[in-house]
Amino acid sequence: MKSLTRLLNPKSIAFIGGNECAIAIRRTKELGFTGTIYAIHPKREELSGIATLRSVEDIPGPVDAAFVAVKNVPTVDVVRVLSEKGCGGAVVYAAGFAETGNTDLQRQLLEAANGMPLMGPNCYGFVNTLSRAALWPDETGLEPVERGVALITQSGNIACNFTMMMRGLPVAAVFSIGNQVDVGMHDMVETLSADPRISAIGLHVEGLPDVAAFARAAAVARHRKVPIVVLKTGRSEQGAKVAMSHTSSLAGADTLYDALFERYGIARMKSVSAFAETLKFLHNGGPIAGSRLVSLSCSGGEAALVADMALERNVSFPPFNDETRPRVAATLNEYVSIDNPLDYHTFIWGQPEKLTATFTEVLKGGFDVGMVILDTPTHPKMKPEAWATTARAMAAAARATGARAAVVASLSEGMPLSLAAELSESGVAPMMGLDDALTAFEAAASIGRNWARDEEPPAMLAPIVTGTDERVLSEHEAKQMLKAHGLSVPEGIVCKASDSVAAANKLGYPVTLKVSSAAIAHKTEAGGVALNLKTAAEVQEAAARMAKLAPDVLVERMVTGAVAELIIGLTSDPQFGTALVVGAGGILTELLKDSVTLILPTTRTEIEQALRTLKVWKLVEGFRGKSGDEAAVTDAVEAVARFAGANRGLIEELDVNPLLVLKHGAVAVDALIKMRTP
Repeated sequence: MKSLTRLLNPKSIAFIGGNECAIAIRRTKELGFTGTIYAIHPKREELSGIATLRSVEDIPGPVDAAFVAVKNVPTVDVVRVLSEKGCGGAVVYAAGFAETGNTDLQRQLLEAANGMPLMGPNCYGFVNTLSRAALWPDETGLEPVERGVALITQSGNIACNFTMMMRGLPVAAVFSIGNQVDVGMHDMVETLSADPRISAIGLHVEGLPDVAAFARAAAVARHRKVPIVVLKTGRSEQGAKVAMSHTSSLAGADTLYDALFERYGIARMKSVSAFAETLKFLHNGGPIAGSRLVSLSCSGGEAALVADMALERNVSFPPFNDETRPRVAATLNEYVSIDNPLDYHTFIWGQPEKLTATFTEVLKGGFDVGMVILDTPTHPKMKPEAWATTARAMAAAARATGARAAVVASLSEGMPLSLAAELSESGVAPMMGLDDALTAFEAAASIGRNWARDEEPPAMLAPIVTGTDERVLSEHEAKQMLKAHGLSVPEGIVCKASDSVAAANKLGYPVTLKVSSAAIAHKTEAGGVALNLKTAAEVQEAAARMAKLAPDVLVERMVTGAVAELIIGLTSDPQFGTALVVGAGGILTELLKDSVTLILPTTRTEIEQALRTLKVWKLVEGFRGKSGDEAAVTDAVEAVARFAGANRGLIEELDVNPLLVLKHGAVAVDALIKMRTP
């Protein structure tokens, strides 16, 4: 990994350019930067009070960091001189490189750097309050903090938006890294996760030029116990198209990004507000072991609301245990029903000792997070003191018990920033928005469960493409190749259509009959499949029909007694390499769209976890008195993964559909493979 220490934590900075540099110098001064500042401009006498030098060559000795805000073509020469002078790294503000199709100029820029770290081009740069440095040509609302979250994005405008947040989230630094010609998302993640002042890392991702490098960095952050939250665009076709034009980044298959994030315990958000609130919760105590929540409010309406909102999430409000229930009841009167969510009524409103007593007993109940729903007035006509009493009681209870706690405003405007700062100082998360708070708790639990896994995630391999002469294998040939790697397939015989009865007699009835031709991929639609043939006459009749499609047929023993049908597939992606897909199979594959994707190589544990996320898996676990062989399904998926590993770079597409799940065993009754010859 390249060292970014001097660039991100500079003791000296050179600002090269005009108006943008004047702004960046002002921002750096406002943060209290105490190092040396150089301003370079060929005509101006000063920039924001700093006397200018006429050229980069006039800088006396090497500088730690440079902000280059000149036009794209002259930028190349400036970067070359900075590199020759031993600069620790440069931010390149100018656009007009690969994002507009000018890949040659971007290549020249990288060559001119000659190993000097480059952030950009086509980027805003960064504000690092920890080092009091702002290589940043715009407004910023960030204030110096001693510890906080780091935010990284490819978008300058989104980075600017991040600096304006007023949500009680301590932001230590914001980085806009643009085209990632050199310094990529992976470099930033690995560098920042080593800084103990960074409590969590938030990423806005449009595309990753090097997915394998990012995976390595994510593994490092996971090992260092630094949580990552991501806002990934490109879920829609339009979003992917914009991402490509914006930063010359491939958005990549979105399901593969989900698989990547799941593997390394990265929480993916769908909204900016949930992104911010999740980072805030993680800043105030890190991930949690599980998602057992307890909610307190003085309103039955809020209690019912939060219970309903939890239904579609992986969180729960379990009842109080037999020890906790009477202790909580003892702090309240007989009119309060001791349930979770708990409506403690208003009998103790404004009474800090009684509120603290109730909250303390609730937080002793062994929940992963205790939350009090509280909207504190911020309207100038209203006085917030009584509400603040409740929030402070929750903070006192959290201190007394050591439990994770949050004060949750149902609306973002129900959390005064002064109260948010006070709560955060006490280690209580000041959450804005009930929906986003539940999302944050769910995400924190997901990260916590990932970190608790015994095995390390398997290392991701860089994608390769090898071989020549891509072809589609016949079904029998595909099955025999997969059988060699441990996949169970029916006993079968390939023969001329005229010999099908003899083959069926040899195998034993009932049988299936299929046309055997690599040229016919979808045999059912072509009329090339006949199932459950019980007599020689039925076989002969079906064979006569299929002889019109192709001369050869595949005769197989009929597999019966299936409790579920699954699909196992392999796909090839230019960024991720070969990926494995498992889901509901048979004729319901397209209709249900119930599938999960795994990046290869994978592990048995990862496969088992993925299978349990499928809706169809309920049929395998047991439904209406029938269940399937779970271990055999996992064996089958592992067999396909082994086949993929043995033929890495050769496979274009593979479908095992359906895999019939039996009470004992799992059998692949159809298979398609498109691959290249080694």
